[in-house]
Amino acid sequence: MATLSCFFGITVRMYYDDHAHPHFHVYYGGEEASIAIDTLEVLEGRLPRRVLALTIEWAAEHRAELRVNWIAGEAHEPFLAIAPLE
Repeated sequence: MATLSCFFGITVRMYYDDHAHPHFHVYYGGEEASIAIDTLEVLEGRLPRRVLALTIEWAAEHRAELRVNWIAGEAHEPFLAIAPLE
């Protein structure tokens, strides 16, 4: 597991050898969700509406970097940090 980015109390992580469908995990307070990289749909879990909106905005800006990290994780290579939402 690696933290890719943190912003506004939101933590974005990715895991090595995670199951199919490229996705990332988002944590905020006691809430968490996994979000598909390609569609930016929530696959599992739940986030407050505003947190989800900020996360989707961030992910749309960094989708290519998320894909690169997914491939790195599958190959057991280090994840690269991604700039936070400003």
